[in-house]
Amino acid sequence: MIAVIDYCKGNLKSVERGLIGAGADARITDYPRVIAQAEALVLPGVGAFADASAFMQESGQMDVIYDAVVNRGVPFLGICLGEQLMFAAGEEGAQPGTTVRGLGFLEGVSTKLPTTDAAGNTYKIPHVGWNSIEFDADATDDEKSPLLCDIKPGEYFYFTHSYCAPDTSAALAYTTHSCTFPSVVQYGDHAYGVQFHPEKSSDAGAQLLKNFVRLAKRV
Repeated sequence: MIAVIDYCKGNLKSVERGLIGAGADARITDYPRVIAQAEALVLPGVGAFADASAFMQESGQMDVIYDAVVNRGVPFLGICLGEQLMFAAGEEGAQPGTTVRGLGFLEGVSTKLPTTDAAGNTYKIPHVGWNSIEFDADATDDEKSPLLCDIKPGEYFYFTHSYCAPDTSAALAYTTHSCTFPSVVQYGDHAYGVQFHPEKSSDAGAQLLKNFVRLAKRV
């Protein structure tokens, strides 16, 4: 069973439908007990990092998710805000000069996209619409990145976000808007985050969800 975690910030039904279409037994839940018993976890998300973090801490979800992924190796997929929450902290919704606690699978702080690029060109933020992901083509068949199997570099996915994950060694793929940011990240060989919305990304998104379901069943 794949738990689609309800923390009041997700496109829950569309994600659930996408996972069911990919062959999963997916269930929306906000109960830490059910999350702890799930065979895989999906953390969808739209909204502010601080609000999501506060809800997960107060409800007990955050500790349960951390234990499942870090201590027990439960497969995990974070979507959009869910990718950013994989990191130690985020700036969105925090007081100036401070950060808000994330899940902490990965080191680093999620930050706001700049409004201008290095050449001084201006961009609309939030970044909304279709954009491509770029990665080493040879890595798609690597056992460490099964999430990208049968997905080609340059494939387009649907984005809607104002903040992004930090650029660390966890990055598997990148996208460029006002800057180049990680659009796919990996923790260990079982946990992944994507900045885009696979449930809104047509055939490519459906393939990515199938890949996740396949790796979840394998673990």
